[in-house]
Amino acid sequence: MKRIISVSRRTDIPAFYGDWFMGRVREGFAGVVNPFGGKRYLVSLRPEDALCLVFWSKDFSPFVDALETLDRLGYRFYFNYTVTGLPALFETGVDKGRALRTVKLLSERYGPATVTWRFDPIIFSTISDADFYVETFTRVARELEGLVERCTISFVTEYGKVKRNFRALERAAGVRVVDPGPQAKIDLANQLAQIAAGSGMTMHSCCGDYLVGEKIQKAHCVNGALIERLFYPEGLSYQAKPTRPECGCTESVDIGTYDTCPHGCVYCYANANKTVARDAFARHDPAAAFLGYSKAQSDEWLTELHEQSLL
Repeated sequence: MKRIISVSRRTDIPAFYGDWFMGRVREGFAGVVNPFGGKRYLVSLRPEDALCLVFWSKDFSPFVDALETLDRLGYRFYFNYTVTGLPALFETGVDKGRALRTVKLLSERYGPATVTWRFDPIIFSTISDADFYVETFTRVARELEGLVERCTISFVTEYGKVKRNFRALERAAGVRVVDPGPQAKIDLANQLAQIAAGSGMTMHSCCGDYLVGEKIQKAHCVNGALIERLFYPEGLSYQAKPTRPECGCTESVDIGTYDTCPHGCVYCYANANKTVARDAFARHDPAAAFLGYSKAQSDEWLTELHEQSLL
């Protein structure tokens, strides 16, 4: 089945699991466990079945050689590259300097249209107010000028696990997350959009339609129209399939696994906690068909799926 493949909202595959992904490319498929119900299925990774690979990462540096291989094999891909303005307390395992250098490399090699800069999420706190973000965004936008065409923003969504992490951060470091209200967010978003425009970028709002207006467009992080423009001048059939309220994404299949990303970001909705994710990374088996599981378990599931297909 021909599909757009998301690699991945659920974990940072380019930064930490590139070996696993390239192994799956060689095998021609990846196993996926649906996080909402546990159903297991296989996703073809053959070039003729992958309409586009949409990569998400905070640091593509470890994945640069793999991208060269994928390009030679005929895969089509683009990048959602997260470079936030957050203080280090919120994301302790991210080398932002290295990430910025790799943005330049990817843009020069594959073109500015293939790189979406995600300044996401924005978190108001006792150490990060609106002035902080204006200053930080201005600095990063200048560094990325001419290298990207689009910037996507969102304000943090405080899921239950995120709230717990914020409370722990306040107890440990005395940093308190605050909510200034929708108007303050709208005002800041429009300031950032104006700065982005000055650096030749359009601004897009991810899952926040209240920000959309004259200066800010609705985001489509998995973007069928972009994929068509980049890779299918003859036309591409695609449809919208939001992943949560106000999401603008095109239908895709995600091959990642929750609770496996060791970046350690306190705002992350994809990990129950840092310890669980670090333990999963430590146990990582690159030979397994299903990310985050052992080869023995994966092989057992592959046998079951094969037997079911014969019924």
